[in-house]
Amino acid sequence: MATAEAVLPDARGQAHVLRILLGLTMLSGLVDAVCYLGLGHVFTANMTGNIVILGFAAAGAPGFSVPASLTSLALFLAGAVAGGRISKHISPRSRRLSLAVACEATFVAAAALVACLAPTVATGWARYTVIALLAFAMGIRNSVIRHLAIPDMTTTVLTLTLTGLAADSALGGGDSPRAGRRVTAVLAMLAGAVLGAALYLHRGPGLPLAIAAGVAALTVLAVGLSRAPAALDRP
Repeated sequence: MATAEAVLPDARGQAHVLRILLGLTMLSGLVDAVCYLGLGHVFTANMTGNIVILGFAAAGAPGFSVPASLTSLALFLAGAVAGGRISKHISPRSRRLSLAVACEATFVAAAALVACLAPTVATGWARYTVIALLAFAMGIRNSVIRHLAIPDMTTTVLTLTLTGLAADSALGGGDSPRAGRRVTAVLAMLAGAVLGAALYLHRGPGLPLAIAAGVAALTVLAVGLSRAPAALDRP
């Protein structure tokens, strides 16, 4: 009985960690939906897509912008540097995650404020300000999540998740490890993208970004009030 009681809290903590990361994955879909649809075909969370878009823009394809893509890439990298500093100098790991998501909530809230006050975020200073704020926030989060090294839970990209889902399936000769986690991550990103697109199309960019900031703030509370620290900070 003592062994079961010792294991159970950790198992619950791992489940709480996964729920928190799935929530952040959904926020990535929401934020990138607003960015792609409202900021002129640019991503701030998915840098793989952004590199491809930069190539389109560099080739002169209409509707794409080299300066906007470069702004997103530069600020994402700056955020990733900041996230690396957080991961190096702050412990335990649960505190790193809380700080990263708190930074995300702050910067996304600032982007939402700009989106609400500016006449448009499709062009001009407001567009680049929102891109910079969101890309920096996502760079911090992505860097810290990378250092946490939770399998199949990057929260921003799904290429390796989908590859693992197919390659490790019975058809691929595997035994489908973590299939549920992988499928849920894909569905979370899809749900966030659907929600972000619907809100943007009907209410503009300010509301979905405000919702993203609010959910990120609630996520910080969720980390502190859940059993996630027990799983993240165990020796």
